[in-house]
Amino acid sequence: MNAKLPFWLKTLYGSGDWGIASIGMMRSIFYAIYLTDVVGIEPRLASLGALAGIVWDAINDPLIGMLSDRVKSKLGRRRPFLLWFAVPFGLSFMMLWSAPNWESQIGLLIYVTLAFMISDTLTTLVAVPYLSLTPELTQNYDERTSLSSFRTVFQLLGAMIVVIAAPMIVDSVMLGGGSQQQGFMAAGAVFGAIGAVPLFLVGLFVRERYASTAVEQETLSFRETLKLAWQNIPFRYAVGIYMFNWSAVDMVAITFPFFLLYWIAQGNLLAKITIFGVDLALESAFFGVMMFVCILFVPFWLWISKRFNKIQAYIAGMASWIIVQLLIFTIQPGDTNYLLLIAALAGIGVSAAYILPDSILPDVIDWDELRTGRRQEGIYYGIRTLIRKLTGAGVIFVTLQILGWSGYQAPPEGVTQFQQPESALFMIRAMDSFIGAGILVGTIILAWSYPLSREKYQRIQKLLAVRKNKKVRAG
Repeated sequence: MNAKLPFWLKTLYGSGDWGIASIGMMRSIFYAIYLTDVVGIEPRLASLGALAGIVWDAINDPLIGMLSDRVKSKLGRRRPFLLWFAVPFGLSFMMLWSAPNWESQIGLLIYVTLAFMISDTLTTLVAVPYLSLTPELTQNYDERTSLSSFRTVFQLLGAMIVVIAAPMIVDSVMLGGGSQQQGFMAAGAVFGAIGAVPLFLVGLFVRERYASTAVEQETLSFRETLKLAWQNIPFRYAVGIYMFNWSAVDMVAITFPFFLLYWIAQGNLLAKITIFGVDLALESAFFGVMMFVCILFVPFWLWISKRFNKIQAYIAGMASWIIVQLLIFTIQPGDTNYLLLIAALAGIGVSAAYILPDSILPDVIDWDELRTGRRQEGIYYGIRTLIRKLTGAGVIFVTLQILGWSGYQAPPEGVTQFQQPESALFMIRAMDSFIGAGILVGTIILAWSYPLSREKYQRIQKLLAVRKNKKVRAG
């Protein structure tokens, strides 16, 4: 139970999140502005596609989680999903950026909504089983945090490469005579292909170590399974923390391209910034710096969580990020030096937001096993994945609705200079600062009340060990 996992296993397992995170990051940052500025869908109409995605998520995520709990094969419960669906998962991402050149706004909306639903379903089919492996690889409190940190490093590496490379791929296609649409399709194809490979390798080589000791579990209905999960009090807090956490992350990711192009660059759609002699798109520079600092601070947050506990570390990280969110409103147009400083400071808190919430969930699952005698990683990670995607789709919906009502206008095709009305600029700045900070306050309130400490978790492990020993002696 207390044995450390080998370095190669942590590295291989962590690499699986490269694909999920890089694809998720590209969608989080660029999909909203892609729908409005490239596809040309009116913001409030585009938000309806995100709303349809929310409904579809609510249906498919917990179902796939429950399915992965019930699969019986020689390869285990989780690995078959990775082997079967890793490649289709990668291919579907290119489809997400392949909107046709139709005149009909409704036709375009239907197409992008269907593409979103297909990509989302295939993401669920690999993400839920992949994440469900975490508690099945180790039962050690600190090793689970360490495992999450390896995932986080690959998350952030993938995210950093995406935010730097995706705009460069789009620009290179356009310089070669292609359209912006073709540029996004090329970026989708590149990152879809790269993302599928590590997930397939995890399916090949990573084996479950701590699957349920109960060979046969009573089959419960979908409704009964969700009811049991909701009766898990620590899980309710974990759900709230996760929802607020990723709502804040997504708010920054979705709104900042608008902030950078229309506030900092004052409507220069080809704005660039030079870093160490390299010309980068403004979006690439900001998010690249932020993600680089995120990676640097992963060991720091890992140390803080061991020195104190996960929740105290998380609260400290969110408090630091709130300060940065408020400072964002003070950035003035053209002040790129201050912008990059803010990006670096934001990376400290964002690092905690990436690494620590996922390290909480395995402990919640163990509490559920003590309470019910069942291990249901799949349903819990299905709900987790649902929440992650709900926040993304929900923030896209809210953001596009706010932009539409504030007077946001999509730039005409082919223009390189376009300014938004003052009302739209103010709302973009508010979402990136005050609204984001308010969401983070919610995370701190919930985390402060979270009931599972390190000491309580250790008692849970002892009681589970006693129960398992009794079963062994009885058998």
